[in-house]
Amino acid sequence: MADNKLLERDELHRSIWAIADDLRGAVDGWDFKNYVLGTMFYRYISENLANYVNRGEEEAGGEPFDYASMSDEDAEEAREGLVEENCHHSINSETPEHENRGLFFECA
Repeated sequence: MADNKLLERDELHRSIWAIADDLRGAVDGWDFKNYVLGTMFYRYISENLANYVNRGEEEAGGEPFDYASMSDEDAEEAREGLVEENCHHSINSETPEHENRGLFFECA
């Protein structure tokens, strides 16, 4: 039985790898990995933000709330409010204004 599960896992691994190769096409593996990891990180941040907002609304005694189902305009307004309440930013004076590298956010 254990051998059967191991074989199934190996087959699944090969199938997933083949699908990834098809999706990646002519893109370098390193670039593709960076793209996928960046996408996964963005999803992680997005889901955590939604959970944070939902939990805050629930703790405040609000009605059932789902941040993910808000309109884009309302969600952006809520996000801006969260950043304003919980974060501050500063600009590194040694970095030219037009470069984003000089903008730092620190959140509580």
